[in-house]
Amino acid sequence: MSSSFTPSLDNLASRTIAMPRDTNPSGDIFGGWLLSQMDLAGGFLAAIKAKGRITTVAIKEMTFHKPVHVGDEVSCYGEITRVGNTSLTVYIEAWVHRLKSDEKIKVTEGEFIYVAIDDEGKPVPVSR
Repeated sequence: MSSSFTPSLDNLASRTIAMPRDTNPSGDIFGGWLLSQMDLAGGFLAAIKAKGRITTVAIKEMTFHKPVHVGDEVSCYGEITRVGNTSLTVYIEAWVHRLKSDEKIKVTEGEFIYVAIDDEGKPVPVSR
């Protein structure tokens, strides 16, 4: 599933801090929270390309490599890997900057599929 891009400011789609309210019972950041951050980042990139509304239709693949801890800076990087008639596939990597150790680690990656939609929610062609 991996992509060939290197995370940089050119493909940074979002950045946030993992907070205590986002933890699971073990004290690690809940996977659903991280997935939602990645979906927001991918949706942002897809909406820019589509020049309008989009909706998530699928997560083709998702891999969690390492846990995210409270206080980690979470950055999502992405690239559009496919543009169809109405759909866009976006590859997203989530990286953390662990403040206590200054480490930067890829924690998650996934492929998200979005569809461009009009105001009534019907698919529309993606601007090319």
